[in-house]
Amino acid sequence: MRDLVAETQVRTGALVYPIFVMDGENIEEEVPSMPGVFRYSVDRLEEIVDEMLGCHIGGTMLFGVPAHKDERGSEAYAENGVVQRAIRYIKTLCAKKGKELLVIADICLCEYTSHGHCGVLRGGDVDNDASLPLHAKAALAAVRAGADMVAPSSMMDGVVAAIREALDANGFVSTPVMGYSAKFASVFYSPFRDAADSAPQTGDRRGYQMDFRNGREALRELAADEEECADILMVKPALAYLDVVHAARAQTNLPLAVYNVSGEYAMVKAAAQRGMLDEKRAVTELLTAFFRAGADIVITYHALDWAHWQREHSA
Repeated sequence: MRDLVAETQVRTGALVYPIFVMDGENIEEEVPSMPGVFRYSVDRLEEIVDEMLGCHIGGTMLFGVPAHKDERGSEAYAENGVVQRAIRYIKTLCAKKGKELLVIADICLCEYTSHGHCGVLRGGDVDNDASLPLHAKAALAAVRAGADMVAPSSMMDGVVAAIREALDANGFVSTPVMGYSAKFASVFYSPFRDAADSAPQTGDRRGYQMDFRNGREALRELAADEEECADILMVKPALAYLDVVHAARAQTNLPLAVYNVSGEYAMVKAAAQRGMLDEKRAVTELLTAFFRAGADIVITYHALDWAHWQREHSA
């Protein structure tokens, strides 16, 4: 009876699993601050791709960890950059298996710049407008490699419009853009920066990421991405911002994503490992809350665990 009248359901097909791909060979190393999450070299991706295909999750989002970094993040838009190679490899694997996996390329410079910021620096500050063409180049490189969707995450003003214009001008008019529309400056990103080796060398990102005290501003940022022709909007992080998710759902008819970020994942894992809570029940409750608040898509490091639990439950 409870299942019959339940108002909110968690669908495996609405979950996206992030992957960290790094330069090198034969690498599969666990991220110390994110138990159960690994960094892979391109040649070691087949096992995790098979797992995602077997779980029938909605897709994967790729983040690159390059061997070389410079002030302009050139590996982000290099034809043979690590994410571009990973996209081609995943698409080739899926074609051989006769299966499909939605591949979303995160578009940002922070993993690729020597200073760790999301755009180019001028006088110690991020130059928003000078950074836009580089994000457009990175998006084009990913889509040419076979990415099904791009997701600009830098919070540069105008980045969705710049990418949309570049994609359209190069014939990729059907490739969707998912904006990191309301991305807050958050302590909950800390484990990600460990995984992606992307912590700023100086200063922080509060100059271009949102103040977590501001909810109405978030709605303006969401509306701006919609005006710039984003196909999907996002609120990031998820857990501490469900009020923003709920308000965003009332404001837009576009698909709405949330990113259940690394720190949120790490908290649950740490508490579960110490016996403080039941991991399956905690994850299920959190995922349900994200959808109940209004999300259509949840990007989460819990995706594969939750999918396996569901298969066990239905067996």
